[in-house]
This record gives sequence, structure tokens and C-alpha cells, in this order.
Amino acid sequence: MSRRATQRGAALLTAMLAVALVTTLASAALWQQWRQVEIETAERGRSQTSLMMTGAMDWTRLILREDGLSAQGAEADHLGEPWALPVQESKLSTFLSQDQQWREGDAEVFLSGQITDAQSRMNVMNLLDNGQVSPKALARFAVLFERLNLPLAELQTMAQQLQRSQQSIAPSAAGSAVPEGAASVSASSSASVSASFAGPLMPQQTAQLVWLGLSPASLAALQPHITLLPEATPVNLNTASAEVLSASIAGLDLASARQLVQQRQRGPWTSLNAAQQAMGTSGRLLDEQQHSVRSRYFEVHGRMRIDNVVQQELALVRREGGQVRMLWRIQSPMTRHTAPLQ
Repeated sequence: MSRRATQRGAALLTAMLAVALVTTLASAALWQQWRQVEIETAERGRSQTSLMMTGAMDWTRLILREDGLSAQGAEADHLGEPWALPVQESKLSTFLSQDQQWREGDAEVFLSGQITDAQSRMNVMNLLDNGQVSPKALARFAVLFERLNLPLAELQTMAQQLQRSQQSIAPSAAGSAVPEGAASVSASSSASVSASFAGPLMPQQTAQLVWLGLSPASLAALQPHITLLPEATPVNLNTASAEVLSASIAGLDLASARQLVQQRQRGPWTSLNAAQQAMGTSGRLLDEQQHSVRSRYFEVHGRMRIDNVVQQELALVRREGGQVRMLWRIQSPMTRHTAPLQ
């Protein structure tokens, strides 16, 4: 009797172990399947967002191209033009044609963004003139630093490091063009040349100016007023802020700059001469190398939301006549739904 009970207990235990094993395997298989579905859904969402964001970027390039070709754009670039109007968060399904209507179960897609004039800010590349730090440009940036209560020592460091970065590029460019017969140069001499020009990497975006010795706190205060473009550029007087106007025009105080900003809202300046007349005494110091009423560089801020997943991008474009070329494009990590881009 005891032996039969033992056999029954062993059979019951075996059955329980078998059920537990099957349950574990089924749970693992179910989890793997769920994980694969989640990965495929995320990949599909990223692909869809990337494709739609690319279309939105092409749309902004078209807007800038049409503005450059129009009679209005041929005169001056100002904040009253169509490109300067921000796109508030809008549902993309409202733009679909009748045969491409939104269907129940489709993801809700929202788009927002804005085009900003990159030449409305002071260009850090203007600090260099023929490979040397420009005293005039350094003085203009010093005014901005003082307005924002930032340490001038960081400005000096940034200018020197920028000069070193540009100097380190020149030998590399020259080395890439060495003729075949010059291969007899020893490796030690090449290493010494590279070491003599060693410097920090040349930044491509404003956020990378910390590479040149600018502190994160100073960069945060400066970002609304400075930019970093591939070449030296003039400040667009029609789009610059009061802080940028007062720093870029010698002798112009901040209060007068704010009055000029209010004045241009009634009508943009169509030429540098018109700006000179409006500014009076300060206008005599305008320089066509440092000041303009037209722009070639623009930044495009894009934000796309699919359900609760948000993707943001920033791109720099250059407009040359009827051509609008994208120079770089940065994609931010995906996040969950936040407030729409203002």
C-alpha cells in the first residue's frame, strides 16, 4: 500500500514538473514573440518617422527656394516672409487627399517646426580673418559677453582654440594633395608637423563649442545669440535680435537697438543704405562685410509626433540662388510626448 502511494506521489510530482516546464517554455516563447513585435513596431515607427521627416525637410527647402526666386525674396530676408512663420503642431491627416483619408486604427501623426535665419546671430567663424584672430570681431563678441555677464577669459580661450583648430586643418588638407614623387618624406618629419599643428577638433554645430573651452553655462546663455557656420557671414539686420544688433554695431546701446527692432516691424530694411538712414549716427559704422539684409544660411527645426513617440531634428541649409543644399542634419533621440514646439 505504501509502495503504491509512493508511485502515485512520484507520478503526481512528475506531472507537476512537466506542467511547470511547459508553462515556463510557453511563457518564454510568448515573451520572445512579444519582444519581436515590440522591436518590429519600434523599427517601423522609426522608419516611418524618418521618411516623413525627410519629406518635411524637403518641403522647407522648397519654401526657401521659392522665396529666393521670388521678387520679394530678391530684395531682403525678413521676419514677415512665409519661411519665418512657425508651423504649430498640426495633424498630417488633414493634409491628405480624398483618396488617402485617415482610417481607423492608423497612427495619429502630428508635425510642427520652424525655419530660423542662422545669420540673425553672430557667427563665431567671424573671429578669424585669414587664419588670425580679428581684433574687431573679438571686440564685438566682447560686447555680447559683457551684456550677458559672461567671463571674457572664455572668449579669449575660444578664439585661440578656434584658430588652432583651423590651423590643424590646413596641414591635413595640404598633405592630402602631396604628389606621388614626394613620398620620400620620412614618417618622423610628418609626425613632427602634425604634432606642431595639433589642436582641438573643429566644431560643426554651436553645441560643440564646449570643445573650444566654452563652459556649458556660458554656451546656454550664448546660444540664442551666436551661431557657427562654415564661413564668415554678415549679420542680417532684419532678423537679428536687439542684443545682436547692439553687439555687432559699434556705439549702439541696447535701448536704441530695441527701438530699431520695433521700427523694422513696421517695415523691413530693403537695403543696407535704408538701414543706415534708419540708424542715424550708428548707421555710419555699418560694413557690408559684417552687416546685410539678406541671408544664405538657415536652420530648420522639425518635430514629429506619432501617437506618443516624438522625434525632433535640426538641420542647417545653405541657399545659393535657386539651390538649397542641406549641410548637416541632427536627429535627437526619440522621446515620449511633451508640449508642442513653439
